[in-house]
Amino acid sequence: MSGPKICFVIGGPGSGKGTVCERLAAEFGLAHFSSGDLLRAEVASGSERGNALQAVMKEGKLVDMGVVIELLREAVEKSHEKDPEKLILLDGFPREKDQAQRFEKDICQATYVLSFDCSDDTMTARLLSRAQTSGRADDNAETIAKRLVTFHQCTGPVLELYQGGGRLVSVCAEDTKEAIYSNTCKGLGLAK
Repeated sequence: MSGPKICFVIGGPGSGKGTVCERLAAEFGLAHFSSGDLLRAEVASGSERGNALQAVMKEGKLVDMGVVIELLREAVEKSHEKDPEKLILLDGFPREKDQAQRFEKDICQATYVLSFDCSDDTMTARLLSRAQTSGRADDNAETIAKRLVTFHQCTGPVLELYQGGGRLVSVCAEDTKEAIYSNTCKGLGLAK
């Protein structure tokens, strides 16, 4: 049996990665796991670990790698067991080079690394718009600014790691939703 088919999905907060992943999952039957959703579910559980995660996330900081890897491992294993041929989208992961390396060492190698390229101004505007209905504690101007700084500092080395390896698929995320989606499908070789 071959290992899971993984697509790392990287992009700043508000770059549209979650929206695109949800649509890919719906239209092509792909598995979709957001590290953020997995973390928020842990916070919502009210566990001791969830309470500690909430404090870290409110500050716009990155959660401990071991916690993220373990949550992803469980999700990937369940999905792969259910359908070994299904592409698994890991939305918002990896956020740091060490996470990418540890995931590929401990779980499996990514088939694709999908990067949504978007300006800070666009991401901020999208997040502030989302804040009106999301109810998320991290959708406020102060936390957004912190999240963007963290994203740029930590994710640049991840993209450098995958440059030239044939797995990096970059998509301009400044365009319309439909154009972003279409370019993503083309980049992943999915018929639309």
